[in-house]
Amino acid sequence: MNQLDALKRHTTVVADTGDFLQIAQFQPRDATTNPSLILKSVRKPEYAPLLDEVLRRHRNRARDEQVDRLLVRFGTEILRIVPGRVSTEVDARLSFDTAATVERARRLIALYEAEGVPRERVLIKIAATWEGIRAAERLERDGIHTNLTLLFSFCQAVACADAGVRLISPFVGRIYDWHKARAGAQWSEAAMAGPADPGVQSVARIWRHYKHFGIATEVMGASFRNTGQILALAGCDLLTISPELLARLADTPGDVAPQLDPDEARRADLPEVHYRAADEAAFRLALNDDAMATEKLAEGIRLFAADAHTLDALLASR
Repeated sequence: MNQLDALKRHTTVVADTGDFLQIAQFQPRDATTNPSLILKSVRKPEYAPLLDEVLRRHRNRARDEQVDRLLVRFGTEILRIVPGRVSTEVDARLSFDTAATVERARRLIALYEAEGVPRERVLIKIAATWEGIRAAERLERDGIHTNLTLLFSFCQAVACADAGVRLISPFVGRIYDWHKARAGAQWSEAAMAGPADPGVQSVARIWRHYKHFGIATEVMGASFRNTGQILALAGCDLLTISPELLARLADTPGDVAPQLDPDEARRADLPEVHYRAADEAAFRLALNDDAMATEKLAEGIRLFAADAHTLDALLASR
């Protein structure tokens, strides 16, 4: 048995890529995309015909609609391969606009449904800002399921649960990056590996909180830097993994033991915490008190927005 097959016994494996030609070999249940991953894929020669087709069919549409149609085109191809769901992201430049996020999400779902894809197979990815969480709350009430991304803090996870979102994607690797950079020469890779990794600890804390209080929101660890982080979260609801790390797991023989115990989580003595729609000030203060989460959320939005601008320019150039 290889580690990828062993991991699948405890956790739903998700492919983190827009490169649908790579996905089938790993047999994931779901797949996640974002504008950065789509941008990476459309720059490859093998995807040029798909890009040209979208532009040819929708040349007279506004640029933002062309982008959405491109995202949906990739998503529908992915859904021909995976049996579960695909996550498609709302433009990060709308991260602080609740109404615009809702409108864009509804358009993405309408485009999928026009292609014969039921909304149950799509998760709309939204940045876990206060405005994004409120947008997700509205969408969930309308039967449009969401994946809250760029999630770095416990308060974001609690607010997402209060809003009834379907799934959250706490980022492991970017938390690890921040702490490693902050520690500088004092960082010990060996001492901070596995369960001691700050990114792993963040996801594990959220997962235990959800299981302890019977919260239905799914936890999907994301943004991994190495297979050790992945294996340390065996037993998490889902893990979304890049093709490079999926290949490394598939090439490594051995068993994988679950690291997260739902019975232990249910027995734990944990405080009840809420950040509901009326708690905006408390949420913003809690997020502000977490320097890592504040910095990484802002940085993540900037990076995704920059790639969205680049994708716009690429479409314009053709």
